[in-house]
Amino acid sequence: MQFLDFEKPLEDLYAQISKLKEMSAKNQVDVTSSIKELELAIQKTREQIYQNLTPWQRVQLSRHPERPYTLYYIEKMFSNFTEIYGDRQVKDDKAIVAGMAELEGQPVMVLGHQKGLNTKMRQMRNFGMANPEGYRKALRVMKIAEKFNRPVITLIDTPGAYPGLEAEERGQAEAIARNLFEMVNLKVPVICVIIGEGASGGALGIGIGDRVVMLENTWYTVISPESCSSILWRSWNFKEKAAEQLRLTSADMSQFGLVDGVIPEPIGGAHSNPEEMATTLKLYLLNTLAELNKLDAETRVLQRIDKFSKMGFYDELEPELEETKQ
Repeated sequence: MQFLDFEKPLEDLYAQISKLKEMSAKNQVDVTSSIKELELAIQKTREQIYQNLTPWQRVQLSRHPERPYTLYYIEKMFSNFTEIYGDRQVKDDKAIVAGMAELEGQPVMVLGHQKGLNTKMRQMRNFGMANPEGYRKALRVMKIAEKFNRPVITLIDTPGAYPGLEAEERGQAEAIARNLFEMVNLKVPVICVIIGEGASGGALGIGIGDRVVMLENTWYTVISPESCSSILWRSWNFKEKAAEQLRLTSADMSQFGLVDGVIPEPIGGAHSNPEEMATTLKLYLLNTLAELNKLDAETRVLQRIDKFSKMGFYDELEPELEETKQ
């Protein structure tokens, strides 16, 4: 079990339990009552910690190495998953996993970012940072979904699209822009779920849907707190302040109307009880698909366009004022 810096009180309590168990095994002493007291203290401490999380602490939770990734959710929520590889232009991008599956018997297409469970796998998956061929693979899968009338479910968890020179040479910006245009006009239901990090165009490349929701301890914004800090203050030391100013939490995004809802996580984060998190998310998907399936394709597309067109805040100058200023 790995603990984040703000979980130090929990780490100390777990350490005490481990020492008691060692003592019990060594000296044949009954410590059951002491362990129960410590377990109650852990539960109470966890509730206190997670009731008052800062934006930066939620960013840390979204990156927890034990947090479930896309392949875990696919395994737990779907059946008969058959992966689809390649974009038919360059190669198969391992940072995005995509394929056909069934959700309680309903055929769907599911895709999402995959970071990897260890160092070797993270390198292979490029830490969840997709290249242009990853977004083109995603679009290929979504077009198959449209052809065979299958709903699309995307699971977003990326620190951003890969920013390397080779990615730009192969048209990174064009690939993401093409996906934005095509996803708005898809004639099948589209549900997008941010399960971890939701950074910039890397998230938007598979993030346009009828419903866009966030898990409770995730973030969604144009830039990571570290990168924001390095640009504004020339140092990563202000990442906590940047996270607060970016208003990137699920609660902020919901308040701004940029996402359609927030799915609660188990106390302690999704990694503390992955099976419960998968069950909660599956129930949301089933209910939402039932709702979206009642609408015809044209209505869904128009609602999708209307929703994204209304996002953002801006002012328009009156023509007379413009002439006066000139």
